[in-house]
Amino acid sequence: MYNQMINEAEVQKTWGPIITEATGVEDREKLSWMSKYCHFHNLNESVHNTVHLNPNVNVPGMGDVILPGDPGTLNQFANQFTGSGDRPFSLLPLAMQVAAQTVGLDLVPVVPMQGPMGVLTYLDFVYAGGRIQGGDFASPLMLKVPLSDTGEIAGFQTGDVIYAGSIPAAATGTGATIGAWELTFIKLSRIDGFPIFRVRGWDGSVINAGAGAGTPSPSYQQGAEGNNNSGIDIPAAINTGLPYSANNTPFVAVGDFDGPAELVKALEDHVTGFSGDAFEANNPYGPGTVAAGGNAFPTIDGNDPYLRGDGEQTPDNLIGLNLFNKSVAAQTFQVAAGVTREQVQDLKQFGIDAVAQVEAVLVNELTQSINKLILERIFRNGATNAQNVQNVDGFNLCESFTIGAGNATFNLGPGNANNLNVTFTKASVQVGTGGETQGTLQRRLLSKILASTNLISIRGRRGPATFAVVGGQIGTALQDIAGFVPYPLSNTVNQAGGSLYPIGAIAGVTIYVDPTMSWNDTRVAIGRKGDGNSPGLVFMPYLMAESVETIAEGTMAPKIAVKSRFALVDAGFHPETMYYTLQFLFGAGVEII
Repeated sequence: MYNQMINEAEVQKTWGPIITEATGVEDREKLSWMSKYCHFHNLNESVHNTVHLNPNVNVPGMGDVILPGDPGTLNQFANQFTGSGDRPFSLLPLAMQVAAQTVGLDLVPVVPMQGPMGVLTYLDFVYAGGRIQGGDFASPLMLKVPLSDTGEIAGFQTGDVIYAGSIPAAATGTGATIGAWELTFIKLSRIDGFPIFRVRGWDGSVINAGAGAGTPSPSYQQGAEGNNNSGIDIPAAINTGLPYSANNTPFVAVGDFDGPAELVKALEDHVTGFSGDAFEANNPYGPGTVAAGGNAFPTIDGNDPYLRGDGEQTPDNLIGLNLFNKSVAAQTFQVAAGVTREQVQDLKQFGIDAVAQVEAVLVNELTQSINKLILERIFRNGATNAQNVQNVDGFNLCESFTIGAGNATFNLGPGNANNLNVTFTKASVQVGTGGETQGTLQRRLLSKILASTNLISIRGRRGPATFAVVGGQIGTALQDIAGFVPYPLSNTVNQAGGSLYPIGAIAGVTIYVDPTMSWNDTRVAIGRKGDGNSPGLVFMPYLMAESVETIAEGTMAPKIAVKSRFALVDAGFHPETMYYTLQFLFGAGVEII
């Protein structure tokens, strides 16, 4: 891919006034990415200031209606398929119009691509101390493994020990097989609920060594730089057989793990005690707590700092930095429209340019398609995060209002993993008890939006939510409650009827009403717009809108085709944490507006 360094300040200085005059856009952030896009678009069109078509070539006849072929080189257009008078010039004002009208681009960061393929780069910080792949390497300090059986997960308590992999009897010289890795449970991941373990590898020594000398008691050491343990690859050990040895009965017996191990991410799954002495060999056990077999439970969930002497003699626990690239390929939305010669001629008496009208319709079609794609992905990510929160923390922010007692089933739509809908069951709030009124029910909507923005801030650790997308019914209720005096919440919601995008802000969260959502679709998607360097959705346009106009041979009437090429990327390791989807249900007889 051809990458060209640009002076962003000069690019914005050149294109900013043009964009503002053509579209009315004055937002600083939007002007920045639109200016870069216009610069790249201009480069794609001009190709080093050389026009696409060779002016010395004449089209010998109309032929069939056909879009331009691939010339290969700039002076090989005579070798294309013959056809109608093709006009391959893309219209930059058209692209600017699509970008200005696509409100979905206000919800996600925009990173223009210079070509049809791009590379998105992001960083990851992990708890290191060793490696989990590649042969004889020291074991890492911690790892996380997928375990989907909720019954097994529920049995874990901090300090529980299991053994992964095995060292055969022939290798140990003990007459018995021993476990290769000692895994001590720390906690469940706050993101996906998978267990996180401290890792210690067999150090090569055993007690009661020799055949027939009794059950061997191997010792395990923490992984450290230069300390090779058994040479057993952790993912291979976990994926073969039971993750414990028959001669090292674990405190907790579990089945096979559901996939390979991975290092623990320091930002998403911060582990208390990693910077202190909780993981050190000089602090392996708790205050006299003894489990079956005389083994003591380690206290690895503490947060005590080192004593001076210990700190001077103890190597630092390591955090590693990984740089990842994700390849991104542009995808396409395309649509065409045609008019008759009679329409072109006769509409002129009304002052209507038929071709311009068709082009406006095509722009609207692209805008609607891109908007719906962005919103669909936001709702999907939000549903996935809601499901993870339910699985890990056991709660959701959905709310149902009924006249009598009962349970409600909430359907948030499909998540990211598959097309299966995310559903919850929850007891309904009884309306008509405890002083509930229409105003208090509406006020609950504000509280749930506020709770969602704080939840995104806590789980994503990048900041609070910045926007919420609602349907017409919920939007109307939010407008109705905007001036609720007895129980106020900071908001700037506009109560003018007919407002669509946006209607104002609640607790700093801008509310957008999606006019394409059904009136009875009471789902709400809350999200945080990142900066392109944090997890979440990223919109990467290559050609926002390209227009090709041809003349049909049979009718000699114009036909216009518009194409948009872009990529919508789920960036980062947990992009779903930047969004949350919830739903409000109103039972029979409950009035919300």
